[in-house]
Amino acid sequence: MKNKENNELAVCGWAAVKALASEHGENILRLYFTKERSRELGDICRALAARKRPYNMVQDEIELEKLSGTPHHQGAVAMIKMPSITPLDTSITARWAENAESAVILDRVGNANNLGAIIRSAAFFGIKNIVIPTDEAQSSITTSSYRVAQGGMEKVSVYSVRSIPKLLRDMKNRMVSIGTSLDAKKSVSAISALKGEKGALIVLGNEENGMSREVKEACEHLVIIPFFGMSEGKEAPVESLNVAQAASIIFYECEKK
Repeated sequence: MKNKENNELAVCGWAAVKALASEHGENILRLYFTKERSRELGDICRALAARKRPYNMVQDEIELEKLSGTPHHQGAVAMIKMPSITPLDTSITARWAENAESAVILDRVGNANNLGAIIRSAAFFGIKNIVIPTDEAQSSITTSSYRVAQGGMEKVSVYSVRSIPKLLRDMKNRMVSIGTSLDAKKSVSAISALKGEKGALIVLGNEENGMSREVKEACEHLVIIPFFGMSEGKEAPVESLNVAQAASIIFYECEKK
């Protein structure tokens, strides 16, 4: 939940708050928690005290729900400054190419929970770079995405870009761009071979319509996650996987050795 007046964001969920405190504890402005969580927060509270940052045990969980905007706070809410998203520039992409780092590019993924789940999977598979467009249809960093990421938000860097097609064209021959499409001819299992020794730009599309036509045309390769029976011409039981579920499969194929 955003506090627009103070330009703050509530981070809630036990795993998310613990990871925030461990990795970027200096970002915590205030901490609120239930009595049940107090024993587990001793070290964090001492660190906050050393920084002269306040922490408070609430009397009622409703207070945490009001702070975070959700009943799924799991007994702890940390307030941080609203995260700023770094505009992607050539110095960053040059580093990716030089180090053969991969990046995830989201084409208008609008659901905050999906964004959080994608970031959690990316962090699990060691993909540290997330790119989102400056488009109102794209979800940005929210309390929900932080919570669903289960600490993964502290392991990745999120960048913004105005034009995904331009980025893909600019990175051609330096990184391999791979998008997902229901009409693709290549299986997701081909990603490792397509990537080779280069870093990959993995493009995931909107939950309802997939990638835009312009983004799809700018991708060097398109892959599909096949279902059992696909090679026999059978129809899929459902049209497609949720984008966050698909992301986990794609990241595994991208990063496997």
